[in-house]
Amino acid sequence: MNKKVIKKTLSAVRGHAGAFAAVMILAAGYAGLSLYVPLIFGDVIDLLSDGPVDFPRLVSKLVMIAVFSVAAALLQWLMNVINNRTAYGITADLREKTFCKLQRLPLSYLDTHPSGDTLSRFTNDAEQLADGLLLGFTQLFTGVSLIIGTLIFMLTIKPSVTAAVVLLTPLSLFTAKTIASRTYGMFSKQTADTARQTSFVTETVGEQKTIRALGAEEDGRRRFRELNETLRQSSMKATFFSSLTNPSTRCVNAIVYAAVALTGALTVMSGGMTVGALSSFLAYANKYTKPFNEISGVIAELQNALACADRIFGFLELEEEPEDGKTDRSTLSDRITIEDVSFSYTDDKPLIRHMDFTAEPGKHTAIVGPTGCGKTTLINLLMRFYDVREGSIKIGGVDVRDMTRASLRAGYGMVLQETWLRYGTIAYNIALGRPDADRGEIVGAAKKAHAHSFIERLPQGYDTVIGEDGGGLSQGQKQLICIARVMLCRPHMLILDEATSSIDTMTEKKIQSAFDELTEGRTAFIVAHRLSTVLGADEILVMRAGSIVERGMHKSLMEKHGFYYELYQSQFKQGQQI
Repeated sequence: MNKKVIKKTLSAVRGHAGAFAAVMILAAGYAGLSLYVPLIFGDVIDLLSDGPVDFPRLVSKLVMIAVFSVAAALLQWLMNVINNRTAYGITADLREKTFCKLQRLPLSYLDTHPSGDTLSRFTNDAEQLADGLLLGFTQLFTGVSLIIGTLIFMLTIKPSVTAAVVLLTPLSLFTAKTIASRTYGMFSKQTADTARQTSFVTETVGEQKTIRALGAEEDGRRRFRELNETLRQSSMKATFFSSLTNPSTRCVNAIVYAAVALTGALTVMSGGMTVGALSSFLAYANKYTKPFNEISGVIAELQNALACADRIFGFLELEEEPEDGKTDRSTLSDRITIEDVSFSYTDDKPLIRHMDFTAEPGKHTAIVGPTGCGKTTLINLLMRFYDVREGSIKIGGVDVRDMTRASLRAGYGMVLQETWLRYGTIAYNIALGRPDADRGEIVGAAKKAHAHSFIERLPQGYDTVIGEDGGGLSQGQKQLICIARVMLCRPHMLILDEATSSIDTMTEKKIQSAFDELTEGRTAFIVAHRLSTVLGADEILVMRAGSIVERGMHKSLMEKHGFYYELYQSQFKQGQQI
């Protein structure tokens, strides 16, 4: 087993020390009561075999057996209840820590790792860890208590016969350890294969329309079969080798039982012990070997659980976003300054190079350029989803790295090309940024976004429940709801990233007037491919290959007959052809 993972797991369960203490006490009590029963049975056998039967004493012994058996069962039930609560409590704590960690990770991690792999850590890995802990707590404490208790009882009956058990025990432990040490890597591979399959299925479910539109179903089935076969092979290998543990230890334990029976029988024949004592001893030998079988099964299950725990702890140890600043952005002006900013997602591929510009409060800055020139990256830097490599971005003269992320992002209202809606009512989705808004404010925002008319036509109007990511609505309708959300929040600064890309031209013109009202007196950034939406901007930044190559208002840029002029003319000609 991986010692580091075991240490981390023990550290994670440290907060449940009280529950563990209670379980160990209950396990010891259960072991003591259940192990006392065979001793009484031995006395019963001797009473029945030694001449006239003493019935009052016999009845007393049988009553004791019944009382001890019931008491042992109650202790075992109570121990299982505590085990269940503890195991699932630990798993719930780890899930919460993993979720909180997710929200502190840099977006660079989320952008470069499959979402299904991350999801697998919340679901499959956490579930396997819970099962392993539950089985471990249930059988490990009980098994250890029974082994220790059995040895004590056997020593009180016949130490010489007990020696045969003790001498053969290391063989069982060695067998279990040898097999278990080889299965950890197998379970780690099985866990990784499960995560890859989960990631692929998650992506496939989310992109079904695209897959069917492209006729890529067969390719998807082929890839799934490959992943499924890889997972099947790794699962079979891990399960096969781990399953050798139990029968191997059973074989060794059967040898132990036979040795006890033979040694005990010879002792009875020589008069060294009674038949009842031999009966009790054989019962103890059986109870002694049974926990080894169970513990060997626990070890196999723990291998899988620890492999899953390793992935969870690995996720929890990922490097987080740089430490938050202390300044509250809301106390500053909305003047934004970009000073000699350079940025790249990877060291070998520079994207934004030595960018400088200033957006004055209330100024509307448009960012235009061909695909891949760095427009969306600039927005990511303004929101501090990524930190600049060189230079600085300042708001009100203060570097954004010195501000709290919450106050920085609260100052922006964003409408993106990619819509984001939750499962819930239309009203709930509009009010996501302002949960305290009343129905009148929600309706007012929808009207400004020109979404009110189509919402009213829905079966339950604003109370219509939409599916995940707005299932059932067109792309344009989903975008109108996102626009209404920003209309309701009325933030200090706005970022409109292709905000009307999925909306028809007539509706776009209406929304544009609403945006003009919303952005009046506010600092706004407008990212657009459709240049007709930026004609009234106070300044247009023309980007190309990560640099600002031109800047100015529409009229002055057109007069230069430069790159902006070429972009505008290409769109105009396309419009004419259409």
